[in-house]
Amino acid sequence: MASAVKKLVVCGGNGFLGSRICKLGVQRGWEVTSISRSGEPKWEAVTDSKAPPPWARKVSWERADIFAPETYAPLMRGANYAVHSMGILLEVDYKGILSGRDSPLAGLKKVFDGQKPASAPVSTTTPGPARNTYEAMNRDSAILAAKAAAEGKVDAFAYISATAGAPGLPSRYLSTKRQAEQQLAAASESFSAEAAGFPTPLNRPIFIRAPFLYDVHARPFTAPIAAVAGAGTVLNNFTGGALTGFLGSMVTKPMKADEVAEAVIEALSDESVNGAIEVPRLAQLATKGWRNGML
Repeated sequence: MASAVKKLVVCGGNGFLGSRICKLGVQRGWEVTSISRSGEPKWEAVTDSKAPPPWARKVSWERADIFAPETYAPLMRGANYAVHSMGILLEVDYKGILSGRDSPLAGLKKVFDGQKPASAPVSTTTPGPARNTYEAMNRDSAILAAKAAAEGKVDAFAYISATAGAPGLPSRYLSTKRQAEQQLAAASESFSAEAAGFPTPLNRPIFIRAPFLYDVHARPFTAPIAAVAGAGTVLNNFTGGALTGFLGSMVTKPMKADEVAEAVIEALSDESVNGAIEVPRLAQLATKGWRNGML
């Protein structure tokens, strides 16, 4: 008797990594749903073509507001797996700068203002620009999605975190990622789920501590950055890890975006995988996932 088709929901499935997770889910024969504010991706932003790839026809591209769980909670019900892939690297309103509402100088100030106070939790009434903060996107949106996943009895929830910060990034980039991990881990324990505001314990949270991601075809500008990070990794290993605290992800071996997507799919599939997954384990899962995908 054939097993039932697995169902995967990707919050942020139209992004650089999220779209690749959707692709590999489809290649596994899963039923894949993407949740985002805009629906289907702008393909030239995530691939090397403006045309949608063939696999995209097998994904349900749903529009929903991550800060309004009622718009996507029904999609979580009956799903086997869910992924949150919606964090931000920089706190900049790119549309505001391009439209002239904000000056480039003001945008740069926002990027490098590491002393900016933490923002309050967002809601459906919070103005759009106020949502573009580390606290909102890296932490609060993940917790809201995880609550919907817990209520929907999803079997495993993967959160795309980060292995480390990087020079020039405010410390809040990484600290909000870790705060999300801590709250999701607490929500998986029956005695603390209610205290964390979860209706029911969260099943098998997985924290994907990804390094710098690159794709030489879809995003050529990531190739030289990856090369620098790769060289930094060699130097850091030579110095016994002395540069890790200062340079963070720039001395951590980068990975192809497709490799991390493979690792995410494999981590969800393997019931023994849970908690924080660092780069060496991600590489192992990616290799295992590639082999399983070829079967």
